[in-house]
Amino acid sequence: MDNATEVFQPLRADDPALVAGYRLAARLGVGGMGRVYLSHTQGGRPVAIKVVRPELADDPDFRRRFRREIKAARRVRGAYTAELIDADAEGVPPWLATLYVPGPSLAEAVARRGPLPVPAVLWLMAGIAEALQAIHGAGIVHRDLKPSNVLLAADGPRVIDFGISLASDATSHTVTGTAIGTPSFMAPEQASAGEVTAASDVFALGQTAAFAALGEPLYGDGPAVNVLYRIVHSEPDLSLLPEQLRPLVARCLAADPEERVTPAEVVAWCRQRLGPDADRGAGPSVWREVAGPEVTVPPPVPDPTPVHTLPLLAGPQSAGTDVRRFRRRRTALVTGAVVTAGALLLAGLVGLAWTVMDVKDRLGHRNAAGPSASGPAASARSSASSPASVATSGADGRAAGAAHPSQSASAPPRAVPYPLQWLDEKNSLDIEEPVERKDRKGDVRFVCGDSCALESDSSVIAMVYGEPGATLDSCRLTLKGADSHRLPLAAVAAGSEICVKHPSGDIALLVIQVKSTALPESGSSFLTADMTVWRAA
Repeated sequence: MDNATEVFQPLRADDPALVAGYRLAARLGVGGMGRVYLSHTQGGRPVAIKVVRPELADDPDFRRRFRREIKAARRVRGAYTAELIDADAEGVPPWLATLYVPGPSLAEAVARRGPLPVPAVLWLMAGIAEALQAIHGAGIVHRDLKPSNVLLAADGPRVIDFGISLASDATSHTVTGTAIGTPSFMAPEQASAGEVTAASDVFALGQTAAFAALGEPLYGDGPAVNVLYRIVHSEPDLSLLPEQLRPLVARCLAADPEERVTPAEVVAWCRQRLGPDADRGAGPSVWREVAGPEVTVPPPVPDPTPVHTLPLLAGPQSAGTDVRRFRRRRTALVTGAVVTAGALLLAGLVGLAWTVMDVKDRLGHRNAAGPSASGPAASARSSASSPASVATSGADGRAAGAAHPSQSASAPPRAVPYPLQWLDEKNSLDIEEPVERKDRKGDVRFVCGDSCALESDSSVIAMVYGEPGATLDSCRLTLKGADSHRLPLAAVAAGSEICVKHPSGDIALLVIQVKSTALPESGSSFLTADMTVWRAA
């Protein structure tokens, strides 16, 4: 964290330069919901812009949930939360902006300096508990509280990322068998796909505090399914925790949600143990030590300055005069360009004959379409007008290829999202619609014997290795040369990405959400995944 390049990554070729008026200054990271960027308000205040993944943006159900979550998150106001300041669920793509917190995550701070001292853990628990009071008070259950979602600012912790949180009254989306969150920090009821409540966040608070004090997850590392099994079926070993923290952490981690401590009780307990330091406000000195040196935030990106501008116009008459002058000058430039192009063609570029009328027509179409824009749409227009797509003129002056639609560029494959698919030994998935089957005749099946696997009679299945965020291109690369119709699930965990190629040419991407295969012989194993299918890919 002492190097800004660890936090602020340069924008890549496929990143937009602008999102709903916010100029992007750097890339902050990639999550399950989309990419996160650094930008600034008009007044220069840093904000984090989260842009939703295209396959999610195309899902009406996701937009409906996203709209509801934005409405709920706007009600959250707390000293220890990163406030939502702007959002658009109807945007293309949808996005939201929260205040940027200049500080490392708890996970990064522990990785850099090791376990935190007891006073810092007490301040941490009090701050997170106060944040949960504000979040729960707005009717939201966070569902994914963990060290990477707690940022350490100079004046205390900030709880972030309501991207997968759900309004507590959104019962229509609380589907049995659907677990959202990070396995190492789930509550037992969440790990077993039961009812998730505010008490589930308190369990995650206890795990997060234990991580801060120990420097590692309380329930150990390893495959997600093993961690989930320990969370559900075993008592946590608190003997390695500092003695001062054990009573409070134990109450947070009670197996019965009804027996867990409330966030208000956590705040009171921590203040009592901090004693006079709590009244003196000694927290900032603790955070400066834990968070480390501040990183310089990149400045706002200035608006681009146009190379050529029209003069300020005094009135309607002068405006018309200036516009006519501009049009004459543009026509002269176009004519000159055509003459120059003709000379070059006579010198050796045979086969490409442009006419002045062709160029004027193109200018007319371009002006009718409005100013050019950056991003995917502009790229598509640029590709459509590239030299490879320009047809030669026939004897009658028309483009030789104009009467043949089959020669035009084909549309990109259509991405169709199918979120929260459930697989067990009683159902299956089809790549072709309808995808959900209540029998074992589908194209992708979940099987468990001595071990569990995904298998198919006809489709090729391969796992994606590397950074998360697989795309159609990365699936194509993964599937190139692959020929296996079976994928063992031993190495698969939450967040793993699996590509499937159907004989029809469709390609599917499965992003694993929950894998429960600890007891394959019990017949209760299952898998949940978000699936995206690119048709005719």
